[in-house]
Amino acid sequence: MEILLIFISAIFVNNVVLSQFLGVCPFLGVSKKVGTAVGMTAAVTFVMAIATLVTYLLQYYVLVPLHIEFLQTVSFILVIASLVQMVEIIIKKISPSLYQALGIFLPLITTNCVVLGVAIQVVSNEYDFGAGAHMLGLGHSLLFAIATAIGYGLALILFAGIREQLELSNVPKAFKGVPIALLTAGIMALAFMGFSGLV
Repeated sequence: MEILLIFISAIFVNNVVLSQFLGVCPFLGVSKKVGTAVGMTAAVTFVMAIATLVTYLLQYYVLVPLHIEFLQTVSFILVIASLVQMVEIIIKKISPSLYQALGIFLPLITTNCVVLGVAIQVVSNEYDFGAGAHMLGLGHSLLFAIATAIGYGLALILFAGIREQLELSNVPKAFKGVPIALLTAGIMALAFMGFSGLV
């Protein structure tokens, strides 16, 4: 039951973009086409899962035992930047078209506060049940990270679909482009607020 609550809460109730307003820059930038949004979702999910795994282990097996928790943010940023470089190299080899479509937004995952925010939330939420049970906590932490990435992807893909439809619609001239996108994002945030009583 607890696993289901973590999953539903991370995707719908505490959606990282629409409730916590993390990662808004890529959310607005990559959401012009559904295909690009799907690719960005896959890249963010991969980076977020690996970053959560590495930062969790770094926190509990290096920083805490050495009593250097004050280096948490700096070390997490270094880990995330390294992982993004690795993902960029892999995507460039495997799918050059996706690499071209993502363009500048792939390096932006490095500074995407969603990835860093989730890594810090995992440590502060402490999905850990007792001393010596870090692996159980690690499992819940990975579930939280993947669910958060799914929530991010869901919002991004829905937003991209709406923006594609808006391109075909007769939008007043004053609202074309970014203004209608911001209004749409606000309405989506209101819709996701409806899930707040769920968990």
